[in-house]
Amino acid sequence: MKNDLPEVAALEALLRDQRHAYLRAPYPSWDTRAAHLKALRKVMLDHRDALADAMHADFGNRSKQEVLLAEFLLVKEEIDAALRHGKRWMKAQRRSTNKWLLPARAKVVPQPLGVVGIIVPWNYPVLLAVGPLISALTAGNRAIIKMSELTPRTSALFEQLIAQTFSPDHVAVVNGDATLAAAFSAQPFDHLLFTGSTKVGHEVMRAAAEHLTPVTLELGGKSPAIIGAHARFDNAVDNLVAGKTLNAGQTCIAPDYVLVPRGKEQAFIERARARMATMYPGFEQNPDYTSIISARHFERLERLADEALAAGAQLHALTGTAPDPTSRRFPLIVVTNAPDDCALMQEEIFGPLLPLVPYDTLDDAIAWINARPRPLALYLFADDSGTIDRVTHETIAGGMAINETLMHLACESLPFGGVGASGMGAYHGYEGFATFSKMKPVLTQARLNARGWISPPYGKRVNALLKLMMRF
Repeated sequence: MKNDLPEVAALEALLRDQRHAYLRAPYPSWDTRAAHLKALRKVMLDHRDALADAMHADFGNRSKQEVLLAEFLLVKEEIDAALRHGKRWMKAQRRSTNKWLLPARAKVVPQPLGVVGIIVPWNYPVLLAVGPLISALTAGNRAIIKMSELTPRTSALFEQLIAQTFSPDHVAVVNGDATLAAAFSAQPFDHLLFTGSTKVGHEVMRAAAEHLTPVTLELGGKSPAIIGAHARFDNAVDNLVAGKTLNAGQTCIAPDYVLVPRGKEQAFIERARARMATMYPGFEQNPDYTSIISARHFERLERLADEALAAGAQLHALTGTAPDPTSRRFPLIVVTNAPDDCALMQEEIFGPLLPLVPYDTLDDAIAWINARPRPLALYLFADDSGTIDRVTHETIAGGMAINETLMHLACESLPFGGVGASGMGAYHGYEGFATFSKMKPVLTQARLNARGWISPPYGKRVNALLKLMMRF
């Protein structure tokens, strides 16, 4: 049934305009694509302070330095990589032909898909809007972006900046509530990329199925970390604290729980407490620690902690301060002995609660991970090749980092995406270009060829040829 809400009607008109514009220019040159990427780079970097200020206001507190490092630097590097490599990615790829098709030639020709839809979450609003847009523009597409209503100032400014930079029939931003988001995912885009929760990902995929719209789903899940038996323990804890506190844990690839050698739990807590004191001194007023995005999200984290405590878990505060609902400042809390069936151990946490799960052998740690839905990220702290090889090959995750957290996302040459419940498809770098392209296979036959030898009427000649062909 057609939705007659004004904002939905405007969205549908925008999609029609972009599709018509695509059909008028279905294969933009590299010079045209590069100009679009450079314009995007300029507007984002020129207005990075204003966007960071808007983000700070939306969150209640978010450090400008964190925003520049975690969002704008990654955007800059991604655009620079696309400008270096995009012209080569556009070239047709020669492929081999089997001997019975000779002298035919085979190739794969990358073509723009058309109009791409991008649904953006609230936690990294610039990075997760511009990152997919870079891939879409490099592949020669047009795009419509739906921003999050939870970051209204950032979303409004981003819409304004994109409108100043691109014509609406090329790149456009729409803003609205969940009703518009639902209508957005139901539009007949040529490709739809959604970043968000697994729960909403189900709804997006169902809506897209109506038009058989291909989807890339960047979801989440419970990303594990393993501290190996012979790992550099202090380095591991320091990295995990850094990965868990960036954006106050409101990161889809944040470590969700830590598999730690049994007996090392207290050592982990003590080292983590010391690391927090170093990173965020004077925690209550520290300007570098991000607030939780909303009262609803803050209350959810409190509920997860309270339910785990009531079920027998122990909570280990690392800053000596309690979560503050007024500022929505929620300190990192390590959790031990959390029952496996409590919500903390079943849901993606998306905040600064960090359960420890003791293990006895590497077999046990691998089995624990493999008994659960496949995560978006997996972190291993180990230096011995045996442990690294086993975890690499015996677990499946969207991405993996060794002796590091989060930074695989910053490597623009690596694809980023989930697997199973943590998502499908990938973008960044060449994989992003391929995601937003139709990699069209093309076979070109020569004037003189053997096609007529296998045409009807079938008889002795074809039987002899088949006998020969089946032997080789």
